[in-house]
Amino acid sequence: MSDRLLVLVRHGQSDWNLKNLFTGWRDIGLTEKGIDEARAAGKKLKAQGLHFDVAFTSALVRAQRSLDLMLEEMGQTDITVFKDQALNERDYGDLSGLNKDDARKKWGEEQVHIWRRSYDVAPPGGESLKDTAARVLPYYIQDIMPRVLRGDNVLVSAHGNSLRALIMVLEHLSPKEIVEREIATGVPLIHRLNADSTVAEMKDLAA
Repeated sequence: MSDRLLVLVRHGQSDWNLKNLFTGWRDIGLTEKGIDEARAAGKKLKAQGLHFDVAFTSALVRAQRSLDLMLEEMGQTDITVFKDQALNERDYGDLSGLNKDDARKKWGEEQVHIWRRSYDVAPPGGESLKDTAARVLPYYIQDIMPRVLRGDNVLVSAHGNSLRALIMVLEHLSPKEIVEREIATGVPLIHRLNADSTVAEMKDLAA
């Protein structure tokens, strides 16, 4: 089995997830459920016997707090943590802060669906998933992947769309496949990589 370990976790439920609001780059905290989800993720990783050398997270507090809670549960709070906005959620632009139902009333069900579920169509003033990938993937290639390939165990706490950008490359998914991929809050996705950076094994700790 490969020692090149990369674990991806979407942050726990945020206050705006609960309220059905577009969040994007807005810096919103976790709900009590989100705190519980992050702690549960840490417990699952501990139960797997995993130890991490380094962690990466975004510049947003919901991902950082989720990471802190996971590391607390594992008793691994002393590892090096890198924070970078390259791992931020997709910027929803003019949709940020709006209730998703209200956005549908304003722009129409079909248009909002296109903004949410297309690969390369951005909402006004925001980013498409393709735009998000354009900042996530260079950061992964330059900063995260080299550590994994040299044998560091790496934990990434980020967001639904920044993780989609990574998973699209790791799992060789098409633009259509990746926009349909659901990434649950607080569920560790364990990837073990081959020496050529392809995925040797993947495990979803949803149960």
